[in-house]
Amino acid sequence: MMVVDFDAPDPAYPLPPLNEIPDDDADKPNEEYKLTTTPNGFPAIIFGAATFSRIYNDADHNSGVTPLRAARLALRYGINVFDTAPFYGDSEIILGNALRALRHEFPRESYTLVTKVGRYPTGFDYAPEAIERSIARSLRRLHTNYFDIVYLHDVEFIADEKLARRGGNHVAALGEEREQYGLNESQEGEIYTEKDHKVLSAVKKLFELRDRGIIKRVGISGFPLPTLLRIAILIQKRLGKPVDLVMSYCHLTLQNSTLEQFKSAFGPRAGVKQVITASPIAMALLRPSPSPIAWHPAPLETKEAAKRAVQLSQEWDASGNGLPDLALQYTFARAREIGVPVAVGLSTLEEVHASVKAWREVDAEGLTAKEEWVTRVKNVQDLFRDVQMLDYSWATP
Repeated sequence: MMVVDFDAPDPAYPLPPLNEIPDDDADKPNEEYKLTTTPNGFPAIIFGAATFSRIYNDADHNSGVTPLRAARLALRYGINVFDTAPFYGDSEIILGNALRALRHEFPRESYTLVTKVGRYPTGFDYAPEAIERSIARSLRRLHTNYFDIVYLHDVEFIADEKLARRGGNHVAALGEEREQYGLNESQEGEIYTEKDHKVLSAVKKLFELRDRGIIKRVGISGFPLPTLLRIAILIQKRLGKPVDLVMSYCHLTLQNSTLEQFKSAFGPRAGVKQVITASPIAMALLRPSPSPIAWHPAPLETKEAAKRAVQLSQEWDASGNGLPDLALQYTFARAREIGVPVAVGLSTLEEVHASVKAWREVDAEGLTAKEEWVTRVKNVQDLFRDVQMLDYSWATP
């Protein structure tokens, strides 16, 4: 039985005529800050549209014109990849309405549209029939007849994780502990449980949709890097072709940058053409809050170290933006070095301007060569290092 009623009516988010929507100075990009692209044609910043949901914003924000204005400003800056998913509440509907309203300034071929399948607010469904119906609904919601990229969402919840330990630094999976993670060369293509078969059948359906022209590229997304690498290898070995992309989140941040070590394995071992990182603020861990975030899956020691990092950042920026700004700059700097686009959650004009400004500071203004900036990064990372939480991946909840 499917966990989603794909035929249920969608909520409406009507927009006023475009000529009634403000287009002021705040809606215009700084022309000097237009984005460069990474080697495979992606912009340095991907517009994360999970923000167009009640996960991050209230109903007034989502039903107003701010999502459209944020998307339009992003496109004017050259942020022309939008990442959404059915799991993100009404994000697909709100983004789809905005992009349809902007179609005369930005026609469909001017941007890349990314969605996901398999995870929904009501649960997981990796059945091939559910995936096909999910894609059909997403096409309808986003007013398009094809997707540039579709990810199988959060594969670790369905696949066999095959982790030596659920929480910890997993870089040893690339070396002395690779057998415990199922990453020995002799283990490539080995299926451990029926769970792996469910992932393979779902990816096979996405490959079929790609062959039919409904999807251009297929990817997998999730959190634990060893699981993503093992599954990507398994797909290539068992289905005879690789996935095009892999996306992980919270693994190229001030607290955990282990994606740098894993990135070089995805191409040679699994045929993956592009790795993408998301959540440079580590799911709000690196953002001021009154107390350690109750819902966050990180261990208490990590949350406490993050809280101390917020306090430390007050020394150079009393506004409270010091740590998230540093976190964004750090991720952009490392991502630029290894050729990885960064998906950033954006929902307002201010957030779009701030993200592009942070990229500009890294890309063109030499920020990372400044001693003061390097010292700040080291001081923040030392707080995580002191409690053995630097490069620590928390267990998937």
